[in-house]
Amino acid sequence: MKPHWPVETERLVLRPFTVGDFDGVYRMQSDAAAARWLYNEPRTRDETRGLLERKIAGAELGGEGDWLSAAAVRRDDGRLIGDLSLQWASEQHGTGEIGFIFDPAEQGRGYATEAARAFLRVAFEDLGFHRVIGRTEARNAASVRVLEKLGMRREALLVENEWVKGEWQSEVVYAILDREWH
Repeated sequence: MKPHWPVETERLVLRPFTVGDFDGVYRMQSDAAAARWLYNEPRTRDETRGLLERKIAGAELGGEGDWLSAAAVRRDDGRLIGDLSLQWASEQHGTGEIGFIFDPAEQGRGYATEAARAFLRVAFEDLGFHRVIGRTEARNAASVRVLEKLGMRREALLVENEWVKGEWQSEVVYAILDREWH
């Protein structure tokens, strides 16, 4: 399964990653502020190369457990500013999971919401998912705002459910169904 690339919004183009995206991916992945709520620490250049290889291979979903990756670039100048992911979480249950990371220099401008909204459209209309979830650390107020702006409802708060980066972290789970999307 794959989207009808590219996916265009008012200000952005979502497309598969290419080797030319290395600098933009590294800019986001090596930034401590951007990595704050991720499972990993800021990535090295070598770690970013490996990640980019996986993202390039993620231009389509082959089966359950796979991740679809999209580079979010600005329409006006082609600058890579975001990275979106959609996991095929369950074939039987038609469930996907959305994730995103955006360049801290571009945050607060609505880009994440605009891109994630377009990626939800891909999940429901192109790929036929029944349900999409989004998970984030409970203190990640920016991601919580994006998930809520997408119309996702908060379904769970898992208190101190994971030991991440030397501390217990809590997780919130949001979800939206295909019929709610329409």
